[in-house]
Amino acid sequence: MSRILIVEDETAIAELEKDYLELSGFDVTIENTGDKGLKAALSEDFDLIVLDLMLPMIDGYEICRKVREKKDIPIIMVSAKKEDIDKIRGLGIGADDYMTKPFSPSELVARVKAHLARYERLVGSSIKANEIIEIRGIKIDKTARRVFVNGEEKAFTTKEFDLLTFLAENPNHVFTKEELFNKIWDMESFSQNDIATVTVHIKKIREKVELNTSKPQYIETIWGVGYRFKV
Repeated sequence: MSRILIVEDETAIAELEKDYLELSGFDVTIENTGDKGLKAALSEDFDLIVLDLMLPMIDGYEICRKVREKKDIPIIMVSAKKEDIDKIRGLGIGADDYMTKPFSPSELVARVKAHLARYERLVGSSIKANEIIEIRGIKIDKTARRVFVNGEEKAFTTKEFDLLTFLAENPNHVFTKEELFNKIWDMESFSQNDIATVTVHIKKIREKVELNTSKPQYIETIWGVGYRFKV
């Protein structure tokens, strides 16, 4: 349930707004002075603020300015002032909307819903989900660099993780040891010792992901060629 803070010194208006918002399923708190409204806005977790402009103690402009320094939740500023300059000033210091009194409570509810929906879309789009590869019991979290085998987390070194991830991202493709060394170790020139490094890392990966290393189900050896991740 979304929490709404109404900062309004006219009790009748505040109660009417609260009634309509609560009928629409919102949890509503009212503060009647600017200082209490500012304290509530900064100390509690609200999803949106309906903020009157003319308030005792601290005006709506100052509240809006201070809230914007700490939070980016939607703020709907309301006022009996109809001049464009007041609207421009309110929007300029961070208000998301400006409603001129008198207005219908149903319009307020509609705007509250619209701003909450827009905010949720923006927040959702800014949070990227972890990039996950899942293949037959193996879960590779590329973002967190974690590997789970049948739900159990396994510890991987940096190169082990990179090698497993590369193979899993290119399933059924056969790579030579030279290609894998070049890709994972980022070195074009290599020696026999370097090639042996690939073999050692494949062995260690198998010990962590295979049920039976003598009969691998994931990383397959293609004799005389290299390795492939089987799906």
